[in-house]
Amino acid sequence: MPRLDAITLKQLRALHAVESQGSLTAAAAKIGQTIPAIHSQIRNLENAVGVPVLVRPSSAKRMQLTAEGFEMLLAANRIEGILSQATNQIRARSTGKIGHVTISVVSTGKYFAPNLVKTLSEVDAEIGISLRVGNRESVISDLDEGRCDLAIMGRPPRVPIVHSMPIGAHPHGVILPPDHPFLKVDEFDPTLLVQETFISREQGSGTRILMQRFLDRFGEGPVARIVEMESNETIKQAVRAGLGIAILSLHTVHEELESGRLGLLRGPGLPVVRHWYLVWPSQVERSVAAERIANSIDTLSGTFLPGAVNE
Repeated sequence: MPRLDAITLKQLRALHAVESQGSLTAAAAKIGQTIPAIHSQIRNLENAVGVPVLVRPSSAKRMQLTAEGFEMLLAANRIEGILSQATNQIRARSTGKIGHVTISVVSTGKYFAPNLVKTLSEVDAEIGISLRVGNRESVISDLDEGRCDLAIMGRPPRVPIVHSMPIGAHPHGVILPPDHPFLKVDEFDPTLLVQETFISREQGSGTRILMQRFLDRFGEGPVARIVEMESNETIKQAVRAGLGIAILSLHTVHEELESGRLGLLRGPGLPVVRHWYLVWPSQVERSVAAERIANSIDTLSGTFLPGAVNE
């Protein structure tokens, strides 16, 4: 029977270090402890839960979590998230504010999120606000682990269970090099479009999912060639260089479209308009500060979003 009263933060942090680094030696160097100390923390954790939490398969170079170890790591991440939020609240109150709100935003939102935070800080100076920017998976992790009070994303997750509300239009378009022949026509030929090389973010990203759905409209034709790149900025540069075309949020390319450094495909069904959503965990009651910031974002009615061609 697991003994919850015997589980400590040191043990959970040692487990996290070993999982992330792959070995006791690397974990010890990572968190500034000795190898025997890390080994002792892991052994004590296993004694507390009653089963092994780490194994090293004979064919593997890295130590790996058992199923029970994985559950303990999830718990450790949630505990660290809650503690980081508590620290933010204490720090905010020590400076005379009534509370603190952490907003996690998917990477596409970095083009408007800093100005949004500035506006919110001016509207309600009594509340401290911090911003976390990451890919969709990291924002979902923030929601699941309690590292944020609110999140802004293009598609609310199914897990964890969240509340959400739309806060503004989110148009996407097919971005072209400035000399692309598609720019000379008012309606594109789908059979030619699917022959293009598409430059895209990683599998699972919001724009990748939207791109696949957009291309699926054209039936069973040839599969578009897809080249993955790690950021929207890299994708924009690759399109400008003529390496391919891309489907991107028009909020990310507003300046390039205005200046003519990139072009925008015209035709039926474009741009593809989705929405930005404000999201918060359903299992946690929003604080007074988070409630006020959420109401302020709702009141702004999307006016903080960048303009976009054909939006």
